[in-house]
Amino acid sequence: MNYPTRRLASPLARTASRLASILGAVLLALATPLAFAQATAATTANAIQSVSAATTQGGNVLVRITLKEAPKALPPGFQITNPSRLAFDFADTGNATGRGAQEVAQGDLRSFNLVQVGNRTRLVLNLTRTVPYEASIDGNTIVLALQGAGGVAVGSTTAPGRFAEDTSGVSRQHRVLNIDFRRSPEGAGNVVIDLADNNTGIDVRTQGRNIIVELPRTQMPAHLQRRLDVTDFATPVQFVSAQQVGEMVRLEVTPRGQWEQSAYQADSRFILEVKPVVEDPTRLGGGQRRYTGEKLSLNFQNVEVRAVLQVLADFTGLNIITSDSVSGSVTLRLRDVPWDQAMDIILQAKGLDLRRSGNVMWIAPRDELATRDKLEAESRQQIADLEPVRTETFQLNYARADAFQKILTDPQQRVLSRRGSAVIDQRTNTLFIQDTPSKLEEMRRLVRQVDVPVRQVMIEARVVEAADTFSRNLGARLGVFDRRPGGATLGSSARLSVGGQLESSGFLTGQIATPIPTLTQSLGVSLPAQNIGGARPGAMSVIVFNDTSTRFLNLEVQALQAEGRGRIVSSPRVITADQIEATIEQGTEIPFQQATASGATAVQFKKATLSLKVRPQITPDGNVIMTLNVNNDSVGQNTQSGPAINTRQISTQVLVENGGTVVIGGIYTQDTRQTVNKVPVLGDIPFVGFLFRDRAIVDDKRELLIFVTPRVLNDRLSSLLRRPSLL
Repeated sequence: MNYPTRRLASPLARTASRLASILGAVLLALATPLAFAQATAATTANAIQSVSAATTQGGNVLVRITLKEAPKALPPGFQITNPSRLAFDFADTGNATGRGAQEVAQGDLRSFNLVQVGNRTRLVLNLTRTVPYEASIDGNTIVLALQGAGGVAVGSTTAPGRFAEDTSGVSRQHRVLNIDFRRSPEGAGNVVIDLADNNTGIDVRTQGRNIIVELPRTQMPAHLQRRLDVTDFATPVQFVSAQQVGEMVRLEVTPRGQWEQSAYQADSRFILEVKPVVEDPTRLGGGQRRYTGEKLSLNFQNVEVRAVLQVLADFTGLNIITSDSVSGSVTLRLRDVPWDQAMDIILQAKGLDLRRSGNVMWIAPRDELATRDKLEAESRQQIADLEPVRTETFQLNYARADAFQKILTDPQQRVLSRRGSAVIDQRTNTLFIQDTPSKLEEMRRLVRQVDVPVRQVMIEARVVEAADTFSRNLGARLGVFDRRPGGATLGSSARLSVGGQLESSGFLTGQIATPIPTLTQSLGVSLPAQNIGGARPGAMSVIVFNDTSTRFLNLEVQALQAEGRGRIVSSPRVITADQIEATIEQGTEIPFQQATASGATAVQFKKATLSLKVRPQITPDGNVIMTLNVNNDSVGQNTQSGPAINTRQISTQVLVENGGTVVIGGIYTQDTRQTVNKVPVLGDIPFVGFLFRDRAIVDDKRELLIFVTPRVLNDRLSSLLRRPSLL
């Protein structure tokens, strides 16, 4: 853009000069690559004449820095990881290239910035990732070799980053002198490792939520092998664990919350910095956008919008095309705001909008851009209506062709164009799509995403029933019989016999024995013990009579105790695809008669089965959501209408980790009863009261637990489970 000199000579020129000097000072302190801050007033002994970059066959990037005079030594440099930058400081050297920034786009090198402050020039290489490099002097040229695909970024989740790797080829043992933890003023946690030499190899990587630092061929004293709790430092780091693993020292840093890491080494000291990530409150439209541009300060009074956009273009290095309809002036006072936020503020204030393509921005009024977008859309639609259609065949391997056809031709959300159509061949599961070439390309991508094998899940349920029963019954029967008229006293010469009756022997005063009356004939108290589960109680009878066999006392004591312990384990299991319902059951069907509307009877069947019905859903993190219905029914007691069915059922939805086991439900019952039947008053007499009462004690405990274990199957495990020996 060309502007009259008269427009740039007022407050804009003075403000831009002041802004350049301020940003140059900030650059010297923070190594921020600002493209437009350059001061050339100081006289220098040497100067950088050109900077060029080229990519070699192995993917390495060679950066050549040509100086006016041959340098005496390599310039000191340092490297940071977030963002990835490599900086070199040239003392007593000026910038004679005539530019402050240049886009390169060679391998991992995006661009470079040259900033001169006083008699010192800093070269900053902006990288896509942190890569190893080598520097050498070739006459008046410094050659930097940036490693290509072999390099890895520090802190990357895919591969470890390496610092100060020993390249001498001699296997040496290194040592760790000290491990310390410090807190920076900004709240970052710094893990400081002091090494015996600066050639110790260091690998840094992230593993899950932890940061792993490994030092191969390194020894560490025993007193440093410990776990540090650094929570009280109020940094993102909670724990730092150091241990000796063979010939390697391994540090595990456990952070919390939102954080970002950077690592660098200065001589024999390695520092791992873990900084907290603070949410940026500067967002457009109530938090709809996050600004990430470099910060700058602007102070303009009644300056034309075109001039402000030119300053932003110089600051960012972007190419800006401004429409002829952009006009007007703006007054701005911004301090330390991202440049993209400053751009949005200017566009909103003047009713402008932008369209970006690569590093080119086109700025115009919103109505003008909207009209242009509408014309482009109408043009594309007209081209699509006139574009010839083609037919392409898609062989589906896993998805059903009829289901896929419904997705493509759904009238509510049509995927094909207005001229497109889709037909299927069910025999070969083939889909034929006729549409424009652009739509066919979309269909190819859609088929690759949808036609994939569905993951499978094996669900195993365990229904455990445990029972512990206890019953005890105690009773007695008592009878008195007197053969004499009106007499009921017991004589002094009584005899004792165990059994129901006496044998017919003449041992009673030389006379033939008279049969002893049975207990039923002489029954006075009848409170016997009851049966338990069909088992009859044991009995002991005692008969007391006199020598003339005229008076009898009959006594029978009955007792029965039953104990039972049992456990039933049922384990149904089923394999099904993701989000497909599966059912497995085993049991019996019970017939019963049911009256019909005409008065006749019909036989109906009702199931008494052990069944498992489940619909699994595999979550993106590998867990399983299951909608479950577990039944464990059994045949109960018989009734006049037929047998009853004992029902145990649970229906629920639960989230379980892959391979984990969860108890989805349980029922615990305890039945404790004590029943006493007795003759009033006589049953409470001490010692002999048991002759006039019977007692039944019941203590039954039953428990039902249901366990569920889902397992996501891989292809190899699925093939193994198909073998009958494993099932």
